[in-house]
Amino acid sequence: MKIIIRNEQKKDYRITEQLTRDAFWNKYVPGASEHYLVHTMRTHPDYVKNLSYVLEVDGIIRGAIFYTHSHIIQADGTKLPTITFGPVCIDPNWQNQGLGRKLIEFSLAKANVGGYAAVMILGDWNFYEHIGFKRGKCYGVMMGDGHFYKGLLLYPLNENTCDLSGVAHFSTVFEYDPQAVEDFDANFTPKVKQHQLSQDEFAQQSIEKDE
Repeated sequence: MKIIIRNEQKKDYRITEQLTRDAFWNKYVPGASEHYLVHTMRTHPDYVKNLSYVLEVDGIIRGAIFYTHSHIIQADGTKLPTITFGPVCIDPNWQNQGLGRKLIEFSLAKANVGGYAAVMILGDWNFYEHIGFKRGKCYGVMMGDGHFYKGLLLYPLNENTCDLSGVAHFSTVFEYDPQAVEDFDANFTPKVKQHQLSQDEFAQQSIEKDE
């Protein structure tokens, strides 16, 4: 099995959008919006093109990861530049084989030379702590409502940044119109939207405070 990780190219766009749709369909909500995010992200000013990669297995794209700019506003008004990955996805038929971790760790190594203070994401800390992420509360980083959440995770990149504390701010690309998602999804083969347990688990994790 030959694995190659490389930057996404224009010829990959439809493939990665389809892959993202398949990977997230009914996972967090009935249906999915992540493929729409990938589509709109590429033309958004926060998009970090050089940190967006695809993972090929024997010449076929089986995974993808996308980055956007984010930042932390500290108490004195200092703006710390951070980056955020997501969506990150693996073909459903190739999951649980370590490919997702390989893709994430590859991109983190590349991000380490960009001058960013940290990678800041919203995700499952039970998984990401094994890669080196810590909950925002460990660094004093909270969401805009003034609360710490277990799903807010950071991975420091700049060893000269001693203080990461402040308020997390993510790209506005994640603020989308649900109808725009439906319109875009109409370009793909119809799928059935269903409720499943992972959606309840995600809903619970997203509101779980770290206090």
